[in-house]
Amino acid sequence: MGHGPYDGPMPRTQAPSPLDEAVARVGDRWTLLIVQALLGGTRRFNDLQEALPGIAPNVLSQRLKHLEREAVVVSRLYSRRPPRFAYELSASGLELAGALRLLAQWGAQRAGDGEALRHAECGTAMEARWYCPTCARMVADHEADDLHYV
Repeated sequence: MGHGPYDGPMPRTQAPSPLDEAVARVGDRWTLLIVQALLGGTRRFNDLQEALPGIAPNVLSQRLKHLEREAVVVSRLYSRRPPRFAYELSASGLELAGALRLLAQWGAQRAGDGEALRHAECGTAMEARWYCPTCARMVADHEADDLHYV
């Protein structure tokens, strides 16, 4: 037998990490953009197509069905003939807003458009921080149990 990378017993597969789970649910480009488009409120299919230039109707339909199965999006029938639906984020979908803002901020910084998100009331650049409610204090990155969830 040789000593190549595939010789010997196969490594045990690990349970998916929380990040793996999130990516499986909402991790592709169109899915994230659909969620972002729905942050402004309920939209019909054609409204979403206009808000997402370049998305094919079949891709939009597939992603909306996927988001419904994942309980991120809820559809509401507004016309029986032909059947037409309006889409909105569920409570779970609305929870993605913070993660999307952080991801968009990171992308803007990498693209050289690093304008920070600002507090609408006073105009101050906002910062994302982790907070421990038990200790009632902010937690530094090095203090966090990095991507290990209980």
